[in-house]
Amino acid sequence: MKTPPPYLHLLGIRHHGPGSARSLVERLAKIEPDCILVEGPADANPLIEWLGHQDMEPPVALLLYRTDEPNKASFFPYAEFSPEYQAIKYGLDRRLTVRFMDLPQKNMMAADAKPKMPEMSVFKQVAEASGFGQYEYWWHTMFEQRQENTAVFPAIYELMCAMREQSEASTPEEIPEAVQKSQRVADQREAYMRTCIRQARGEGHNSIAVVCGAWHAPALADLDTESEDFALLANMPEVSVDSAWVPWTYSRLSNASGYGAGIYSPGWYHHLWDASGQKLSSEQTSTRWLTQVATLLRKEDLDASPAHVIEGVRLAEALAGMRDIPYPGLDELNEASLTILCSGDQMPMTLIKEKLTIGERMGVIPPDSPMVPLQRDIYMRQQRLRLHPDANLQQIKLDLRESIDLERSLLLHRLNLLGIHWGKRMPQRSNQPGTYSEGWRLVWEPKLSMQVVEAAMWGNTVKSAAKNFAQDKADKASDLASLTALLDQIILADMPETVLYLMNRIEEKAAVSSDIPLMMEALVPLARVFRYGSVRQLDEEVIRQVVDGLVTRICIGLPSSCQSLDHDAANEMVGRLVAVHATINSLQNVQHRENWEQALYKIVDHEKVPGVIAGKVCRLLLDSRAFSAEDVSLRMERVLSMKTAVRASNEELAQMASWLDGFLQGSELILLHDQVLWSLLDSFVTQLDSDRFQTILPLLRRTFSSFSESAREQINWRIRHGQTAVSLETAAATAGFDQEQADAILPTLAKLLGIGDG
Repeated sequence: MKTPPPYLHLLGIRHHGPGSARSLVERLAKIEPDCILVEGPADANPLIEWLGHQDMEPPVALLLYRTDEPNKASFFPYAEFSPEYQAIKYGLDRRLTVRFMDLPQKNMMAADAKPKMPEMSVFKQVAEASGFGQYEYWWHTMFEQRQENTAVFPAIYELMCAMREQSEASTPEEIPEAVQKSQRVADQREAYMRTCIRQARGEGHNSIAVVCGAWHAPALADLDTESEDFALLANMPEVSVDSAWVPWTYSRLSNASGYGAGIYSPGWYHHLWDASGQKLSSEQTSTRWLTQVATLLRKEDLDASPAHVIEGVRLAEALAGMRDIPYPGLDELNEASLTILCSGDQMPMTLIKEKLTIGERMGVIPPDSPMVPLQRDIYMRQQRLRLHPDANLQQIKLDLRESIDLERSLLLHRLNLLGIHWGKRMPQRSNQPGTYSEGWRLVWEPKLSMQVVEAAMWGNTVKSAAKNFAQDKADKASDLASLTALLDQIILADMPETVLYLMNRIEEKAAVSSDIPLMMEALVPLARVFRYGSVRQLDEEVIRQVVDGLVTRICIGLPSSCQSLDHDAANEMVGRLVAVHATINSLQNVQHRENWEQALYKIVDHEKVPGVIAGKVCRLLLDSRAFSAEDVSLRMERVLSMKTAVRASNEELAQMASWLDGFLQGSELILLHDQVLWSLLDSFVTQLDSDRFQTILPLLRRTFSSFSESAREQINWRIRHGQTAVSLETAAATAGFDQEQADAILPTLAKLLGIGDG
């Protein structure tokens, strides 16, 4: 075992270990170093001073990314209980020399391999030799939760020397090339660390503290390898990188997030750090933890009393004694919580893990810390709009008639356009075509910081980045549906210049397109402009010309597009027909409506049109009063007549069934309340003789089986109680309304809707 020189203090730690952090602070106070070198990317040294800023609140992370490919990045998180963070804080508070000493990310990101990690089999052997089944549990018990820290670092150093020797002895002679590359990068890391130590010594430092992962400590003791290290580091490839501080969360610090150096229980480790700082005994530490558990359960209206806490602490202490460990750990406290506080129910334990064991803490970075320009613009807008990022779910409602709420909406929509999904729109309860209200669910996740960096290539502000991104996406769009979906986002993001640009692209595509279904899909989001026009202050005339052109093309090409379709294509067309029908009605353009109805007339009786489409078109014409009840009854009789059914093939019977299905589709409630529709069907069914009814019965069963159970019960009740048919003339008359009463309401309704006397 190589002994380090007297001026060098090798302090091997567990990344994000609270016990390691506490021992480290005590050790630094004892040795009083004049230089502290910390495992971390050396090209982030200019940012290290920000960890001493009074407004910096961990957890935070160093973000280093390639300037040419921002999506290639590395994060280096720090919690309050991270030994590296405490070492840096110690040095900055005393104005010591503090540096990162790991291989720069400009070299790491240029390498074609990742550094080889230690073999876990060696760690497992140590744990088993100490009577523990798992290495993590052993390390936690021996180092992170221990009370006495006098000889921790010499013991860790000696242990790691033995483990590295064992690992090297068990390494096979023939190693795959990929593993050799990974091992070389690992060797280069340790060579660079030794180079940094020599540099600090050359600058005249006489007491150098090196804070590194425990595994690396033995490799840094021998500094007589300067020539070998120089050869290892010579001619290393590199790329251009930039760096910034970003907020982090405990959920992203956990190993469940996929973070390589993650820990199972960040919230529990934070609790241990606080407890050790207050010099709490193991019993006090357990009591405080179970008190937090009880408080959480009480907030969820679950029974948790002080007596439960007392019994839980006793059980945790007893379990520790049975397992021959000095203090109850998280496993013992979890078992006590499950048994005493949760009465054996695993469901509350999921909540305890999420809220306490892992935790929801989110860090804060100073507003003047290094950020990419787009990140700073987002931060400034968040502050001005009082829309602060939070790792917990927030629900907000915005009134778009208020200027601050409108700006909040624009920010969220523009970020969504850029792929930064901080907010998710909540569905509105109302089905009205226009609204001044928006509901949002907000959750800020650390990955969003990376997405901000990736989006920074499009512009330095949210608006400019969204504009450039949208125009690039429009240029690359290959069909109308993509363009109109993008238009919908742009309208909500209030970018009128981009709307004009996109409308030109849509007009170009529509002029050469012959795909009627795509045009139908494109029309619906285009028409939504009229919903948001007044709120977003958009000029509706910008889009009206394209809408008019699309409606005309759709009406001309619709009849031929509805012919000879298979089952799936026919059902998809039904959805488009319903959407376009509602859209054209909302446009309130008489010419459009007339053209649309003429197109539907050509479809409803065409023999090559699938039954589900013909039935749905017949229903649309009835709903819009273009067809009378007699018109529909006549077609129903013709389609479902006995003469047709007797000689019909299976395919023709399916056509008959699909016609009825299309006609009644989505009508379960309307059928109960629309007297015309009820009487139409009832009169048709009751006029059938026994043979014809038996033939048509399977078709009726098929259609009504899609209705909800409650709707079928109401229909049955209505039939059983004799509420059946009246004459079609009577039904049509009773389905009307009092015109005089309606006229009296119109002036007031017009004022409420803001449409004047019209």
